[in-house]
Amino acid sequence: MSDQTQGTRFVDRLGKVYGIYTLGFLGFFALMAIVEQLGASAQLIGILFLLFTIAIYATIGWLSRTMQVDAYYVAGREVPAFYNGMATAADWMSGASFVALAGGIYFGGYPYLGFVIGWTGGYVLVNALMAPYLRKFGCYTVPDFIGTRYGGNLARLCAVLVLVVASFTYVTAQINATGTIAARALAIPFEFGVWFGLLGILLCSMLGGMRGVTWTQVAQYIVLIIAYLVPVIWMSNAQGFGIIPHFTYGDAALRIAELEAEYGLVAAAQSVAGLKVLTTAHFDPQGGLDSWKFVTLALCMMAGTASLPHILMRYFTTPSVRQARKSVGWSLFFIFLLYFTAPALATLTKLQLLDPNLATAVVGKAIDDVSNLEWIQNWTAVGMLSVVDQNGDGIVQLNEFFMRPDIVVLATPEIAGLPYVISGLVAAGGMAAAMSTADGLLLAIANALSHDLYYKIIDPKADTKRRLIVARVLLVVIGVLAALIASLQLTGILGAVAWAFCFACSGLFFPLVLGIWWKRANRPGAIAGMIAGFAAGTIYLIHVYNGGDQLWSIDHLRFGMIGMPVSLVAMVVVSLVTEAPDAEMQAMVDETRVPTGKTILAETH
Repeated sequence: MSDQTQGTRFVDRLGKVYGIYTLGFLGFFALMAIVEQLGASAQLIGILFLLFTIAIYATIGWLSRTMQVDAYYVAGREVPAFYNGMATAADWMSGASFVALAGGIYFGGYPYLGFVIGWTGGYVLVNALMAPYLRKFGCYTVPDFIGTRYGGNLARLCAVLVLVVASFTYVTAQINATGTIAARALAIPFEFGVWFGLLGILLCSMLGGMRGVTWTQVAQYIVLIIAYLVPVIWMSNAQGFGIIPHFTYGDAALRIAELEAEYGLVAAAQSVAGLKVLTTAHFDPQGGLDSWKFVTLALCMMAGTASLPHILMRYFTTPSVRQARKSVGWSLFFIFLLYFTAPALATLTKLQLLDPNLATAVVGKAIDDVSNLEWIQNWTAVGMLSVVDQNGDGIVQLNEFFMRPDIVVLATPEIAGLPYVISGLVAAGGMAAAMSTADGLLLAIANALSHDLYYKIIDPKADTKRRLIVARVLLVVIGVLAALIASLQLTGILGAVAWAFCFACSGLFFPLVLGIWWKRANRPGAIAGMIAGFAAGTIYLIHVYNGGDQLWSIDHLRFGMIGMPVSLVAMVVVSLVTEAPDAEMQAMVDETRVPTGKTILAETH
């Protein structure tokens, strides 16, 4: 996959290459199952799973190394729609999707389905409003489109700043996820786990850029989707809901509602730092203000999906506009497989812990018996779970079982009493999800800074070698900064991701959409929209996060609902009171919306 061997011949062999890879991974999984039966320790199996998969990803990254600008930034624009859809899904299936989403549903119940609806529905916006037209335009990065469409370095710089803040916020969440997984699998402190995760991330992306990230992400998707489906299907079958739980877990949700009413959903007498107890009903159809919160969360996640640069960049890699459009369809299919499964996983896992008819239940059992369970001790040792007898009765009550939401998926195999090899598989899948997204995010930031800031603004005469060296140095620097921030655990994984989406949609959604669909949109309007929307959203976030009053019940997870309207009004008003773009630019916008024809920008721009 290096520059000498990549080319069309490798693309033609993709089916064979990834077929062999999938069989090889399944073979390794079978080998680990045999090793467990022979008496290998759980820690050894976890270590082998992580090291084996990360070694594979690093090898793909090394083989994909390149010194070609086109290959580094857009994978040579030769990625077929099917595989680009798979890579996009891996890019999208972040630590939030794999590790934290089911945990959010576990603790928050029905309201957290707003994330699922928003993140999935956002791809409708991507397909209808963005991806094919950005591919037709022919840019390398999102700020590249903004800078070329509106003209001038200031618009480009504003887009870079929004991109960096949104993507950096997002990447800290992914490194947080890698730290969580590494801490449990390797039995090391979380603060060390984030650096282990960062090392794997850099090995995948530093040498090959978008080319290396693309082929690595395809491999990572195969691992993560197998790892997510296996324990859910196993649990569902064991609980009597069949091998396809997606259509039958409603009965499990009703059973949980009965148990919650029996046990009583009351707040804990004391809290344990960073850990939560069940205080929200799992089955809650909502109404009134709750429905408003559900809708606003979904809208922010939808608009954020259509604004995130690392996702939009993926559609710059396809051979044509038609392939870009098909790629969005495949992306949605591969994403659907996981998102359709997450609610079932959260529901079945909660039932495993609550239902006294299941051997794995902990609520209602003697606290000494629960505390002595091996999986309880292992997660307690790394500070992610706690059982506290707050009322002194010696029985585990519903509000005495504390757990970090981010570990629900990772702990599910142990909660369900499955062989530890399944836990190793899930850990490998979670690491693949977090690494794949972190790769894309770090690349989006580094590419924007190296291409749009350094090359387009600071040093337009820089040669190819210097540009790629700058991109790689920035990749390392940003990764280190993100690991430092992630180690502080300022917010949970899901919260950090929601912030990233709101930053993106506050500053970029309308400049991108109107840049494609409104010829009258001009440079002053775009600059005003980016600055005003981003500033309004950020100020509101700081205000409510520090305990300030909420406007219209919009909390810190939904501040995009403040930033987006401000961005739209500022952009439209300023565009209308200033000079319209010239005829050449308006003609370019018209051509961008034509689904056929040549790419507008030269491939070597």
